Amino acid sequence: MKINKIKTAVLVFGMSIFAASSVLAQGGERKERPTFEKLVKEMDANEDGKLAKSEVKGPLAENFDTIDANEDGFISEEEFEKAPKPKRPSKK
Repeated sequence: MKINKIKTAVLVFGMSIFAASSVLAQGGERKERPTFEKLVKEMDANEDGKLAKSEVKGPLAENFDTIDANEDGFISEEEFEKAPKPKRPSKK
């Protein structure tokens, strides 16, 4: 009977650690800012090496006019590198 209690205690302890680590991992990961090269590979539909407003999505699309400093309708690598980092949502 004592062995069953020990097994149960070890099992409960292990499950508690697993659950706690899962919760921490979900909110604790930080995404790296993608490189311009990676974004061009993913979004540059006409393969001209620049990103047009119609090609981008997410924070890049939301802040397109701010990032497009020379207002030519495209985001170049230089403009992307100088762009302000997107604000992170506040944790609640």
